Amino acid sequence: MVAAEEVVAVVGKNKMLLAIDLGNTSIHLAVLKNSKVIKVYYFDKTISTSAFKIKLLQTLKIIKRNHNAIADIIVCSVVPPLNHIVRGQIKNIFKINPLFVGEDIIVPIKNNYKNPKQVGQDRLVCAYATKCLYGAPAIVIDLGTAITLDAVSKSGAYEGGIIVPGIRLSFESLFRKTALLPKINNIEAPRKLIGKDTVTSMLSGIFYGYGEMLVGLIDRISRQLKGRPRVIVTGGYLYLMKRFIAHKIHKIDRDLVFKGMALLSSK
Repeated sequence: MVAAEEVVAVVGKNKMLLAIDLGNTSIHLAVLKNSKVIKVYYFDKTISTSAFKIKLLQTLKIIKRNHNAIADIIVCSVVPPLNHIVRGQIKNIFKINPLFVGEDIIVPIKNNYKNPKQVGQDRLVCAYATKCLYGAPAIVIDLGTAITLDAVSKSGAYEGGIIVPGIRLSFESLFRKTALLPKINNIEAPRKLIGKDTVTSMLSGIFYGYGEMLVGLIDRISRQLKGRPRVIVTGGYLYLMKRFIAHKIHKIDRDLVFKGMALLSSK
């Protein structure tokens, strides 16, 4: 297997790319040069559609001003109703017709889901990037709005996975569905297992609970995959969670989805 650094170095040589990850709670826009992320812009998506359109326009103008050598734009979206806005604003600012993963470009990985169309394109992109950069078999963990664990077989096929509510969703659920539990705005890993107040008890429950869950699920998935799967972790909460599953992790790659899009854009 070629080292990840070597693959990243040769894919899209001397090419500047804008890779956009449109998720459920935020949108991340990464500028890549030679398939390496040089700058990431992001903003909260949980705003009105009109406000989203304005914020996207402002962000794209900033990117255009700071990185005028962008030649290609690729979008991975799990929010289809906003795709037409993103496409229109990109064409307006960059005069480039962006490629949408799943529409204009298909992730070249065998998809063994019962209904392949049900798999989020971001999950397929990360599975593909993992296969190309780190080899297979593998377990890809994305610690985002939802936590996903996806299995890549020894042959390099996407086998499916597991979806559970993410860390912030769990805290919001506790706050909304209980009378006495407070809203936690500053989410941070607990220092001790046994909380001495309500907030630290909630933090401990989520972080240690999710840590034990992930360790157990990694072991269970590993037993079903032939070979010894590598565990690749990505997502916005990875640095808060990593110490709870550190002994199971082979590689942390926060830019995994962007690297996957870079690989797709070079095909």
